[in-house]
Amino acid sequence: MTDETENPILAGLNSRQAEAVNVLSGPLLIIAGAGSGKTKVLTHRVANLIRSGVKPWKILALTFTNKAAKEMRERIAKIVSEETAKQIVAGTFHSVFAMILRREADKIGYTSDYTIIDTSDAKTQIKNIMKDFSVDPKEVPPQAVLSKISNAKNQMMSPSEMEAQSHSRADDIVASLYTEYQRRLLANNSMDFDDLLLNMVKLFRNAEMLEKYQNRYDHVLVDEYQDTNRVQYLLINLLAKAKRNLCVVGDDAQSIYRWRGADIRNILDFQKDYRDAKTVRLEQNYRSTKNIIGAADCVIKKNTSQLPKTLWTDNEDGDLIGLNQYESERDEANSIARKIDSIIRHGEFSVNDFAILYRTNAQSLAFETAFNSRHIHYKIFGTLSFFARAEVKNVLAYLRLLVNPRDDISLQRIVNEPPRGIGATSMKRITEYAKTNNISLFDAFKSAEMIPDLQKRAIVAIDNFTNMILSYTQVANMTNPVDDVREYIEKTQLLDFYKEMNTDEAKDKIRNIGQLVSNLREECIKDPEMTLGTYLQNVSLTTDADTKDMDAECVKLMTLHSAKGLEFPYVFMPGVEQNLFPLVRPGETTEDELEEERRLFYVGITRAERKLELSYCMQRFKFGETTPAIPSQFLKEIDKKYLDIGEISEGARSTRSHAFVKKKYDEYSQIPQETYSDFDDIQPEPRHFIPKNTRKVAAPSNTRRNMPLFLTLKVGDIVSHKLFGLGKVESISGLAENKQVKVAFKTVGVKNLLIKFANLEIVKNL
Repeated sequence: MTDETENPILAGLNSRQAEAVNVLSGPLLIIAGAGSGKTKVLTHRVANLIRSGVKPWKILALTFTNKAAKEMRERIAKIVSEETAKQIVAGTFHSVFAMILRREADKIGYTSDYTIIDTSDAKTQIKNIMKDFSVDPKEVPPQAVLSKISNAKNQMMSPSEMEAQSHSRADDIVASLYTEYQRRLLANNSMDFDDLLLNMVKLFRNAEMLEKYQNRYDHVLVDEYQDTNRVQYLLINLLAKAKRNLCVVGDDAQSIYRWRGADIRNILDFQKDYRDAKTVRLEQNYRSTKNIIGAADCVIKKNTSQLPKTLWTDNEDGDLIGLNQYESERDEANSIARKIDSIIRHGEFSVNDFAILYRTNAQSLAFETAFNSRHIHYKIFGTLSFFARAEVKNVLAYLRLLVNPRDDISLQRIVNEPPRGIGATSMKRITEYAKTNNISLFDAFKSAEMIPDLQKRAIVAIDNFTNMILSYTQVANMTNPVDDVREYIEKTQLLDFYKEMNTDEAKDKIRNIGQLVSNLREECIKDPEMTLGTYLQNVSLTTDADTKDMDAECVKLMTLHSAKGLEFPYVFMPGVEQNLFPLVRPGETTEDELEEERRLFYVGITRAERKLELSYCMQRFKFGETTPAIPSQFLKEIDKKYLDIGEISEGARSTRSHAFVKKKYDEYSQIPQETYSDFDDIQPEPRHFIPKNTRKVAAPSNTRRNMPLFLTLKVGDIVSHKLFGLGKVESISGLAENKQVKVAFKTVGVKNLLIKFANLEIVKNL
């Protein structure tokens, strides 16, 4: 530890941490291994910048969650002062950029009261456009359209550029929908999450604006840099370009969000972008035991695309990592529930010490059933958040109309929630009138008497609805608007509507609406200058990570993606099976995708502080059918000295012919080690002509594909099976179509198969 009396900010830091904190200018890359104290380094570095004379308001710290920004401020306040910490500009990319865009909205064609729509509202808008354009959702599903548009935005691709790169009718349709989607967002004075980034790029194309914000921030710090996408990368570099005081902190080994646009090249290439950058590696882990860290290091070293580092710890050796085999997912869940119950009863750990981390959400069901049967309190994280609940979104839609009456999506959501006699036919006529006159729906509502063919009853209902909203629009810019908001919600008659239902579900809805008002009050107490518009923006930018209550007295169930950034004393990772974890498609998955799966496995391992147990099943239900399961290739990458190959459930013992793990690691595979060389060098050909990020993993290369397999297969051929993976043909018997083949598979041992039903593919000929 460093104990610098002349600089107390360095006290308690190890030498690497102190080195990073002491770099006060120029580009800096901090490679922060799991559990290495990166938040501590970031906060101490900000405090050190302030101590050196940098004004706190000249420091911009960008994070990926509001929770991380809040924690950073709280820690800095303990080192400097609370007043000084408040002056630092710290927040998520989206919240910081939303703040800037509010200030400069007129420069990009918006007004400062623009609405930020969430993913579900964006999907609603897409559905509306598809309906108007007569696009069949079976041909192009709305969610797929939204994903393609989001991906295009992450690559800074305009609708016209997307259309120019179209390769199919579906691409043409999406490009057209993208054009209309953007037009409607602008007309509604709305932005989606991706627009907050793209519109910042648009703003910075104005040289005066770019210079203004380059001068505003002397230092830019970015947390979790490995999770940035290309738009964020561009914005970071634009902001830091003038003064080059850019510090990025991250761990390429924990880059697991490629599917939502994260680009690992941003951190891998940082030293190419800034050749004078100082690099500091934080490799000492303070979280986990030596055995857990050793296993994690074994696994991640199998990746080729990474920055060199070796994670280590001074913590105790700890227990070996449990590796258990079960017959089925039900057997797996029941056994783990029984084990947790026993451990809690013996007082070794409490219920809130346990986490179940799985690859896919579908795996939670077996554990929910098992925990319910044993009355073990649990909670699933990463599912529907508070602000995504229907009744809460209804209230938020009502409130957004006060701030931005042009928000058509919000109006469409609540115009008949509760029912008020404005039917589908009336809405169709109003919508047509709004389109014809190029006005918002709310403006059309205000002109209801001028709309042809509207019934008198509908006009009265529309006027009542419109007047209710207009009578509360002044609330939008009021500070501490809690009492007025409560009164407005009562006027909407939502509460009366739910009260009349008089069901348990309706009572829950009323409680949730009350909780929303309480939340608004709490935020107004924290910030006396809080307006309704500011509150709604903060709600729009709240992520799942910001609402997780990790102190809850329960077993935590979540996907591995949701677990990033968290830590637990006792972790179970079930379902470590091929084609589930890694979640790969044989012959289709690229090496880059496989490496990301391995990074996800690494993230899972390093969540555990004291105990880690891995498990797999011999069979698993898929679409109602029992399917054989194969242990994951990642398990074999862990050095045997870190493993305790323990439980083989009774169900699994009864069908041992499939057993992969037994009592000793030497029996971990039923194929001798020297045989593996037959498989390890197999690659698609010609390897050197295929870019790394598009090369397929274990892609078959059948050189005799034009002939029936029973005629072409030879002893010694290397073959691929959909379930069993790669294998070597040991013998062939029988005649013509009834030929049988004996194959020694790399993962499950020797199998006798009927060739015509086996669906084997030749990967390498003898």
